[in-house]
Amino acid sequence: MAVLHAWRAARVTPLGELHAPPRMTAVLVRLTVQVVLVASLWSGLYDHAGTSAGMSREQAVTYAVMAVLASRLRELDQYAGRDTVIQHMHFGTIVYWYLRPLPPARYHALRALGEQVYGAAWALAGYAVCLAAGVVEPPSSAAVAGVFVLSLLLGQLVLYHVMLLLDQMCFWTVRNTAAMLILIFAQNLMSGVYAPLWFFPAWFRTLSTVLPFQATLNVPLSLYVGRIQLSDAGLQLAIQAAWVVLLHLFTRLLWRRAARRVISQGG
Repeated sequence: MAVLHAWRAARVTPLGELHAPPRMTAVLVRLTVQVVLVASLWSGLYDHAGTSAGMSREQAVTYAVMAVLASRLRELDQYAGRDTVIQHMHFGTIVYWYLRPLPPARYHALRALGEQVYGAAWALAGYAVCLAAGVVEPPSSAAVAGVFVLSLLLGQLVLYHVMLLLDQMCFWTVRNTAAMLILIFAQNLMSGVYAPLWFFPAWFRTLSTVLPFQATLNVPLSLYVGRIQLSDAGLQLAIQAAWVVLLHLFTRLLWRRAARRVISQGG
């Protein structure tokens, strides 16, 4: 029974996507356009430069395209299912999360797992096409590929907990839309979605080292393109794992405190 409940929770958002073909077509078109534009932009920037910020043209294009593909891991239309925390808080129905067979923390995690598995299917398909077309470079070795996959998994765990913190803010604030937009922008900027962190000033790179954002995407992609060597991978993986543990403990505490704020009438 527990496995059945977990399966039903994990497939909520993917089912919403699969039952809306126009939405899937829109995702395909948008992802294709993003990849083409990003690859063209970075190829153009390197037309008259051999290397920049320690990266070659191939490394920069590969990094940028894979950042676009990685963004698909969590870019799903969660609002269409009307089951986000902010929506439940707005309509006063968050109490039902505490009446289900699954605890709210587990239900939230299973929902995210289903979304990431679905998003990973898109990312892998896009990666295979880009790799076959020569848009991205393959990993330099099997060891690099293995470390990249492990780092990417840790990065997604960090990202999940960062986004979970946003949801948990709803228990203490009336609205968190503005905070969500600010944090999403900071996450994309400081994780390397918009541009690799080596192109930013030294103070910005220093600031990013004390925040969890770069552990979500910049570290795994840097390992993939060779900007971070295998000899330094152990330290980077340890930092990512430390962020996962710290954020997990903090969000677990917030789940317990949030339960005290839920009343029978709703949020």
